Amino acid sequence: MNNRDISVNIAVASGKGGTGKTTISLSLAAYFAETGGPVAVLDCDVEEPNANLFLGAAIERSDPVSVLIPRVDEALCNGRGECERVCMFSAIVLVKDKPLVFPEMCHSCGGCALACPEKAITEVEKVIGEVEVGAGGKILYAGGRLTIGEPIAPPLIKAVKRYHEGAAVRIYDSPPGTSCPVIESVRGSDFLVLVTEPTPFGLNDLTLAVEMAKVLGVPFGVVINRSDIGTGDVVDYCRAEGVPVLAQIPNDRKIAESYSSGDCVSLILKNHREALESIVAHVAENNKRGVRL
Repeated sequence: MNNRDISVNIAVASGKGGTGKTTISLSLAAYFAETGGPVAVLDCDVEEPNANLFLGAAIERSDPVSVLIPRVDEALCNGRGECERVCMFSAIVLVKDKPLVFPEMCHSCGGCALACPEKAITEVEKVIGEVEVGAGGKILYAGGRLTIGEPIAPPLIKAVKRYHEGAAVRIYDSPPGTSCPVIESVRGSDFLVLVTEPTPFGLNDLTLAVEMAKVLGVPFGVVINRSDIGTGDVVDYCRAEGVPVLAQIPNDRKIAESYSSGDCVSLILKNHREALESIVAHVAENNKRGVRL
């Protein structure tokens, strides 16, 4: 691999859970670790991180991640309500001319502090989670873990994506779905791998994920996992929409057995290496940074 001072960022996502997204993420990481390097896995599924269950990275440290939330000095507040009017998320409201803050609804935009004419609002830090940092063999690792009860994941995902920026290949293992956490994990990537399955549910959620990728303007392609079950509707959809099918991996009981024992990589590397090579070839062809894979 050349130009190691420039990293290429590959996001792996899916419209629904259970398609094999983490399996593909770690298989790609293992492939890159064998053929080049350095490679980093960034677990952006901060509400349910599981990549390190399989990677087994030795965690060297855990860094807390904070956001800013408003604190009101009631002695300075005159109850004008500018803070309430500027907040789009109803995180601060007036009750009998007294401000009431709902920290869980705050998006840390700072608008209320700027809008307050009396300067009665300051911003204070609130820890929302942590980033675990380590390495497993030749693979660097960073994974977010959202504090239980915290409802807003994107700030923590954004923090995860700042780790291991020197790695030649960085793989974002995204959350399932197409909501804000997924958008934050995919945003700014150089290529998006959408993992799906050939079922009605898989096709329905794939169409949502494809529309998300188009809106974000990220080059993308589809990997069909367990490709020999279900129907051919996913392939027909991709053909009709001009979406490249990067690889198809057939249903294999041995992979499922290996996965259940904590190994979701070795059999794919051994028996489906051509699928990984096909994915890498498409990523390299669409890589806007010019890093040669």
